[in-house]
Amino acid sequence: MTLKGIILDVDGTLVLSNDVHAHAWVEAFAAFGYEIQFEKVRPLIGMGGDQVIPRLVPELNSKEGIGKQVSARRKELILTKYGSQLAAANGSRQLIQKMQSAGLHLIVASSASEQEMDILLKVAKVEDLIQEFTTSSDAEASKPEPDIVKAALSKAHLEPDETLMLGDAPYDIESAAKAGIGVIALRCGGYSDEQLSGAIAIYNDPADLLNHYQQSPLAS
Repeated sequence: MTLKGIILDVDGTLVLSNDVHAHAWVEAFAAFGYEIQFEKVRPLIGMGGDQVIPRLVPELNSKEGIGKQVSARRKELILTKYGSQLAAANGSRQLIQKMQSAGLHLIVASSASEQEMDILLKVAKVEDLIQEFTTSSDAEASKPEPDIVKAALSKAHLEPDETLMLGDAPYDIESAAKAGIGVIALRCGGYSDEQLSGAIAIYNDPADLLNHYQQSPLAS
């Protein structure tokens, strides 16, 4: 395989945001009378709201009624309250610069809204480096379904056999596998090596991957 492109996850990968997202879901559900424990939400982070909501409250969905309101409230909380608690993962900007200098085509695959994406890229300090990304409007279903990864491939004009994905959650690995793409996983999202066992390689964070760049699948 001649590697030409990298599909990037952002939450938990370039930005330390997974705990923050879980807290936002807890608060959003509570606003509508649903008492959901952080410990129940946290293992689902990495999925989009269309997946999270019915797993936590089976009678709700993100498209209508209270489920839609919960989803909107979570987004509002990220934009107005929790965004200030986000931090870049160690080495995010430097890794992006290294991959770009190596001639790799980079595109973000995320089901975040465009407003959230703006915040995330700024927190990661890569908003001037990355111009291509997917958002929730580009796919019917979020990870672990492959829709958002396939949308990124299409936007970037990449083929699966010339592309790898960088992610932090088992849902990144499952989503990419369904699209025919291998994943380099990062532990900074808070998932265990066992949960990330489907990845082709695992590193601590972007800085760790950068330090081992020449020995990593990125150098293929």
